[in-house]
Amino acid sequence: MNLANLLIRAGRSRREGPAVAVGEAVLWRYGELADRAARLAGTLRTRFGLGPGERVALVMRNCPEFLELVYACWHAGLAAVPVNAKLHPLELKYILDHSGARLCFATPELAAVLEAESAGLERLVEVIDAHAPAYRDLLRGEPIDLVPRGPDDLAWLFYTSGTTGRPKGAMLSHRNLMAMTLCYFADVDGIAPGDCILHAAPLSHGSGLYGLPHLAAGVCQVIPEGGGFEPAEIFALLPRHPGLTMFAAPTMVKRLVDHPAVGEADTANLKTIVYGGGPMYLEDLRRGQERFGYVFAQIYGQGESPMTITALSKADHADTAHPRHAARLASAGRAQTAVEVRVADAEDRPLPPGELGEVLVRGDTVIPGYWDDPAATAAALQGGWLHTGDLGVLDEDGYLTLKDRSKDLIISGGANIYPREVEEALQSHAAVQECSVVGRPHSEWGEEIVAFVVPRSEAGVSADALDAHCLERIARFKRPKSYRFVAALPKNNYGKILKTELRAWAEKAEQDAP
Repeated sequence: MNLANLLIRAGRSRREGPAVAVGEAVLWRYGELADRAARLAGTLRTRFGLGPGERVALVMRNCPEFLELVYACWHAGLAAVPVNAKLHPLELKYILDHSGARLCFATPELAAVLEAESAGLERLVEVIDAHAPAYRDLLRGEPIDLVPRGPDDLAWLFYTSGTTGRPKGAMLSHRNLMAMTLCYFADVDGIAPGDCILHAAPLSHGSGLYGLPHLAAGVCQVIPEGGGFEPAEIFALLPRHPGLTMFAAPTMVKRLVDHPAVGEADTANLKTIVYGGGPMYLEDLRRGQERFGYVFAQIYGQGESPMTITALSKADHADTAHPRHAARLASAGRAQTAVEVRVADAEDRPLPPGELGEVLVRGDTVIPGYWDDPAATAAALQGGWLHTGDLGVLDEDGYLTLKDRSKDLIISGGANIYPREVEEALQSHAAVQECSVVGRPHSEWGEEIVAFVVPRSEAGVSADALDAHCLERIARFKRPKSYRFVAALPKNNYGKILKTELRAWAEKAEQDAP
């Protein structure tokens, strides 16, 4: 099983069909894309001497080269390591080091940064600017035959933030991603000839993963000219691309609905918006349906079971006559076809419908483990089930409603942020005695980060100083949006910080603000 076979298949059966477009213009057709990937694969094997299973990092903003490089890696029997391009240079350096990548492709604004960071690694990592002439030289080699891979061989090393403050590498196998692909057709949406997918969300995450079912269907993958999410650009592209699907975080849906151009936009070609990555407020969903119609489908997944735990179909969204329609809209849907989902107590015993517990998952989409982290693997997969850390309730019909996140994960603008990571950055400031970070509800971003800080002395420390300190250590989107200076943090008898109380403080401070 090698996922690159999906591209070979499309290259034969859909040779002249559009494969990749930038803005309105088709850049490559499937025959050409398959040939480019095979040539790049040959160069990766011969010029760089990479063998089966070795890792290639892709630190890239959305661009066509990302797509052909992922397929080229698989064609050559390699594993891709797509990395969030918004991360701090120190975070990027950690991932290059931890993954053992020997080669890294980057977009121009990141290539120089990565070259500087990789110079400090013990192992040589060659960085290639994917938009430079040298990259085009890589396509001049001879194409090679597909390198066979086993179902459990590593395909995509997905780095997800961890509660320890260091990201963990979720090992997504060819089996995992094939099961995810088939679940898309079974549980999320159908794809017809002539459809397309618009990649306005990062290709390194959910949007890139959903490129796979669209590749399997042989339809066009569209990348905005700006490379990211800009509502005005999306509205301009909609009339040009029929049967359009896009993956969006709830905050992106809200920005589309609130944009001034929405009233005049021609959205007839908008087929599906798959949303996930954070809570969707019911009122925002209803406003979206009023404007765009019943085009919405929801997925709930994690990096450890990519895009595939539960799904709430477009039919569920449209079934307004159902007596529990509102409750279903507030749920995350039913277990997807390739997985089992249960809600369990602290001893992993399944709980009956209506009782709150941790969400557990098992099936062919669940990772075999974390890269070079047996302790984290054992903890996450104990008893053969993925322990999501999310708390939820199943109803009698199998619909899962998420209630809370036991791991204190903050989701802001669709991005996962673990408080420990931010706390470690703050704690390294000499003027900080103690700190704790929580999420506070935010109407646009879903949640925003609030930091409670106990200064070491009466002289204190300014919010600006802490902000600058964080920007030197973590990505901009992870830094706190608000700082609250307190004399002490609330704790229980065992000395554990009471984050529930801190969240209440944060919400009250927001309500009391002028």
